[in-house]
Amino acid sequence: MGSKKFETEAIRSQIERSQFLEHSSPLYLTSSFIFEDAEDMRASFADEKDRNIYSRFSNPNTSEFVDKICKMEGAESGYAFATGMSAVFSTFAALLNSGDHIVSSRSVFGSTHSLFTKFLPKWNITTSYFKIDEVDKIESLVTPNTKILYTESPTNPAVDILDLELLGKIAKKHNLIFVVDNCFASPYLQNPIKFGADLVIHSATKLIDGQGRVLGGVTVGKADLIQEIYLFSRNTGPALSPFNAWVLSKSLETLSVRVDKHCENALKVSKFLENHNKISMVKYPFLTSHPQHLIAKKQMKQGGNIVAFKIKGGIEAGRKFLNKIELCSLSANLGDSRTIVTHPASTTHSKLSEQERLEVGISDGLVRVSVGLENVEDIINDLNQALSKYQ
Repeated sequence: MGSKKFETEAIRSQIERSQFLEHSSPLYLTSSFIFEDAEDMRASFADEKDRNIYSRFSNPNTSEFVDKICKMEGAESGYAFATGMSAVFSTFAALLNSGDHIVSSRSVFGSTHSLFTKFLPKWNITTSYFKIDEVDKIESLVTPNTKILYTESPTNPAVDILDLELLGKIAKKHNLIFVVDNCFASPYLQNPIKFGADLVIHSATKLIDGQGRVLGGVTVGKADLIQEIYLFSRNTGPALSPFNAWVLSKSLETLSVRVDKHCENALKVSKFLENHNKISMVKYPFLTSHPQHLIAKKQMKQGGNIVAFKIKGGIEAGRKFLNKIELCSLSANLGDSRTIVTHPASTTHSKLSEQERLEVGISDGLVRVSVGLENVEDIINDLNQALSKYQ
């Protein structure tokens, strides 16, 4: 057979069966692998021949997971990590040298922001930010030392959309490595490589796992760049465990059907919130009211599972709303089968000043909902009763 569709690759791409002819891929819970003889051992280390040596380098389970993500994203190669942030850090650490410069959208995950502002500067690596509505200023930020253009789309937590095709063209014009965090969309909804990305990063902890069970991360993209990331990572040790890789590979088999339902529920929730008198704003990529709706339609299959909205009354109203939630979970995670509600200003971003929060689209009354797979009427009823009860 020739190339297969997304859902088929997710289910049928697997490591070779053993002599037991198992239907489902087996677990390879081993730290190392043995060699046939001295020459096999010498060649494996000297020539980096394509075989498993040590599970920090590669393992059949991690290889299967990475191979699936590569096929889904249209990537040449990849490497799997213990967490999404280890994927982000290792990607930058492998590709950047002292004196290098990053241009990034300001709306990035909090830990990524800390990496850019607190840790990379220790090695004389600097970052310049552009705001979502300042894409036209990107080129003015590029210097002779700029090496990477980085973005998330959709962004966390305000669900803004950046034009990946436009950013890809800017990166190519200035010979920059274009890196996209695709966590909010998943490989099923969006493939940044089609729009010019050189590397794509996922926190597999989120939609890829989809049930809040394990941590994981992955970076895929151009083979020459991944080789640098691999060499860095095999020596520094942020590898994904075989067990978590096995769980995540199995999770990919249901990614499409899960995300379809997530998106269906999220669109209904966003439409409900748009008409509620205690809500001043709703952001969901596939609502026509979203500022970047047309861009989202161009580069995403559906709108994802994250809905952001503003409650009238600021931080105190946000806290009171959370205290009235009954069914949904209060958690900082997302992409789970369970609906999760978060109030960033009083929790995940509470250490930022109000001005810093506003710069990334986090108003005092902003609430982020990761819409799950429960019956959508139950999700809406819970949000409605919580909105109705707080004063």
